[in-house]
Amino acid sequence: MPISPLAGKPADQSLLINVPRLVTAYYTGQPDPSIPAQRVVFGTSGIAAPRSITLSMRRTFLAITQAICLYRKHQSIDGPLFIGVDTHALSEPAFASALEVLAANGVDVMVDADNGYTPTPVISHAILNYNSWSRARPRGRHRHYTVT
Repeated sequence: MPISPLAGKPADQSLLINVPRLVTAYYTGQPDPSIPAQRVVFGTSGIAAPRSITLSMRRTFLAITQAICLYRKHQSIDGPLFIGVDTHALSEPAFASALEVLAANGVDVMVDADNGYTPTPVISHAILNYNSWSRARPRGRHRHYTVT
């Protein structure tokens, strides 16, 4: 991969986002699922939200998290849910939204003890360690999901 000509230079104003506007849009806007650019995408590293600042992702994250809770209940999954926080601007608000739903559903949640950023491989490692430990102490059905 070639080195960007912008490397090591201050970012041009046209390349910067307005973080307060982005966070406000997270809480106030309304996504339109009929527009492909406003759809949420699920990938190997979790949920990828669109980069548009004109729509709300809060409702989407609340619904996704509630769906996870309902699935866990339907499948009798009682193990903890591991959740991580990324460095992007909407990670903290999405994290707070997810915790609201998880707490309301009585889901045990595992987070970084220092409230630090947690890349997906760190979450995966924590899940593997927990699974190794919990196999020696079975108390129910354990399945874990990563939400980053």
